[in-house]
Amino acid sequence: MELSPLVQPSEELSKEEISRYSRHLLIPDVGLEGQRRLKNSKVLVIGAGGLGSPTLLYLAAAGVGTLGIIDFDIVDESNLQRQVIHRQQDIGRPKCRSAQDSVKALNPYIQVQIHDERLETTNAIDIISGYDLVIDGTDNFSTRYLVNDACVLARKPYVWGSIFRFEGQASVFWEDAPGGRGLNYRDLYPEPPPPEMAPSCAEGGVLGILCASIGAMMATEAIKLITGLGETLLGRLAVYDALEMTFRFIPIRRAPVRTPITKLIDYQEFCGLKRPAGDAGKSDVSTITAMELKEMREKGVSMQLIDVRGIQEWNIVHIEGANHIPKDEMMSEEVLSRLNKEDLIVLQCKMGVRSRNVLMEMRKRGFTNVKSLEGGILAWIRDVDPTLPSY
Repeated sequence: MELSPLVQPSEELSKEEISRYSRHLLIPDVGLEGQRRLKNSKVLVIGAGGLGSPTLLYLAAAGVGTLGIIDFDIVDESNLQRQVIHRQQDIGRPKCRSAQDSVKALNPYIQVQIHDERLETTNAIDIISGYDLVIDGTDNFSTRYLVNDACVLARKPYVWGSIFRFEGQASVFWEDAPGGRGLNYRDLYPEPPPPEMAPSCAEGGVLGILCASIGAMMATEAIKLITGLGETLLGRLAVYDALEMTFRFIPIRRAPVRTPITKLIDYQEFCGLKRPAGDAGKSDVSTITAMELKEMREKGVSMQLIDVRGIQEWNIVHIEGANHIPKDEMMSEEVLSRLNKEDLIVLQCKMGVRSRNVLMEMRKRGFTNVKSLEGGILAWIRDVDPTLPSY
């Protein structure tokens, strides 16, 4: 969808900027005016991870005048497979500061504003209001809905992307787009999927280079919005399959029933990530820490330790003595019928999410002595056996 330029041109470019951006200036559709719009723009990138990395680098190279980076996480070795804005020496550093250094090293003529904090309902609108547009590179539904609703309330357009394994998606949302053509993320996803149906890249994996493909699309959409060039993805969902090397474009229309967004809400609860208040006591009973599991095994307590991860994860690392029954198989009647409902069963996955979901289903089917390993095998590696490889 063609839109008017989002940003007014800045003052003249310096001699150094003309030299740096000369390849843009040679494009008739961009020229001096388009580059001056980029110089005058302020773009907030939420997440300096897989999608944020290429997006930040290309927007910095393109001459976006002010880049905001919000990320509260630190650089981990497993990030480096895809988060190309960080380096080996950045492991352990805050991602926003590592990203800031890379951006400034690439282009000293732009400003970088970092927000080393978690995006919350208490700060989202204030932060987002200071920018012309937002790029959402987060990997969970609760934050995506928060970003969407904050952008609606702040009347800002935003570019969204998502990746998983070999597939990526991208689109543009702007509730206040001219001509009554506005859409927001809730038109694409009116309701969040159940938590167990929305695995993250940390659980399901992602082809690292896929981040470059989708990140480049997101950066392109941002530049088009700023300069008013071309047809944006507003009203379309781009779906990229890296294995088949195909693109599909799916129309997005306003949801038939729309609830006006008038305030920010509890997005953890909205996405089903909070237990009901009445389950608080059950939570304490149904989880076991890595140290508690270690002590019970050392004392010879009779139990079954069942690993519900996929075979790929099991092959990477597993706890000695555990039985491997993938989540889907675990929930079959054939498997459950072989288990004694009174025996102590400890379920384990990577971080404790999938095992907890299996536990809740088993309780519905009459299993009364089931526990989930809190923090999963990562907690076991961290607290009990750091000689095992992490992933």
